[in-house]
Amino acid sequence: LVDFSPPIDPQPPPMATSVSCAPRAAAVWARPRSLSARRALVADARAVKNGAPRSPGLARRRSSPVSAMAEPAADEPFEPRLVRAAKGLPVDRPPAWMMRQAGRYMKEYRDLAVKYPSFRQRSETTDLITEITLQPWRAFQPDGVILFSDILTPLPAIGIPFEIDDYKGPILDQPIRDAEGLKMLHALDLDMLPFVGEALRDLRKEVGNSAAVLGFVGAPWTLATYIVEGGSSSTYKTIKSMAMMQPKVLHSILDAVAEAVGDYVGFQIDAGAQCVQIFDSWGGQLPPAMWDVWSKPYIMKVVNKVRKAHPGVPLTLYANGSGGLLERMATTGVDCIGLDWTIDMEDGRRRVGDLSVQGNVDPAVLFAPPEAVEQAVKDVVAKAGPTGHILNLGHGVLVGTPEENVKVFFDTAKSLTYPEPKTLTM
Repeated sequence: LVDFSPPIDPQPPPMATSVSCAPRAAAVWARPRSLSARRALVADARAVKNGAPRSPGLARRRSSPVSAMAEPAADEPFEPRLVRAAKGLPVDRPPAWMMRQAGRYMKEYRDLAVKYPSFRQRSETTDLITEITLQPWRAFQPDGVILFSDILTPLPAIGIPFEIDDYKGPILDQPIRDAEGLKMLHALDLDMLPFVGEALRDLRKEVGNSAAVLGFVGAPWTLATYIVEGGSSSTYKTIKSMAMMQPKVLHSILDAVAEAVGDYVGFQIDAGAQCVQIFDSWGGQLPPAMWDVWSKPYIMKVVNKVRKAHPGVPLTLYANGSGGLLERMATTGVDCIGLDWTIDMEDGRRRVGDLSVQGNVDPAVLFAPPEAVEQAVKDVVAKAGPTGHILNLGHGVLVGTPEENVKVFFDTAKSLTYPEPKTLTM
């Protein structure tokens, strides 16, 4: 299960500290309008820094330098720090949020859960979604406010009912195991998900421009594991067997789910999400060659559908245990790759090319003394560099994590500043 949310800080952060980020240092220039042009300029700047000749076409487009957090032009909308980082644009410091940002580690959440013991009620009631999402925002003031929800939330809207057992997790009484079961599936019925849109609109009003409102969805393969297995699994033998014995059935499931997920992402964006994360939580359970067949094409279908309607909204792809998949993930068309904590940040940056990255402090570090948390944050930020990095954990916040250490995580991020970028000249 994936339950999420984000965070304010009643006290000012410590005095800003400049972090050396030489591996990713990039010059700043007047901002081109298209995302592809901006990325080309960033790549060219890095090449010039390393001694390569400047691209003639790009050199003509450079003009006077601008501040790393310059105000947008009059005809451009304001973009929060996190959105800019996801797009690979300059920022003054690393934007930060946490996966599973709202949840059981917070006493305020546990107290509310006593009054509303059903997770489905908490995650499918507009006022409760909004309140839970804002709990960590009020406590820690993160740069991202992620909708409190679950990756399985849209399943009933495509014909797949489920329940959640407090001990067993999600239970689907009617898993799809053959061609006959495909008859259960239908197009996404957004009338069954009003609470999602309402909560996102409320969140945009609550946080204004102080943070980015984030949506999220499950990747088609990950959702299909629940649809076929009938719940959580440690081996995924049923769906993997289907891939080999009934490939047409599994492709049909994935195709239908991808279509629905694409619509669901668009729905979240229309309601106010400024960045959307795709969780291929169980993609890392596939060998790379199988991921190429059973996950990647359907992630790309989602991305392509979203791009047609919302070309300017950044998408992040995260897969737990994805050390063997990074290069493949980088070719799905997303803007940002989430790294889990088992991947060295510097190595991960190199492997995904010029895409932005997110992560990847080990969640267990938050159980250590505050100085260890601070050092872990600084180490990741230094390796990531000043361009295209969103600070996060390498996985969700663990149950029992001390709230005071979550505060240290965010305070440390807010105390850091990137070195003033050098100016490119003609």
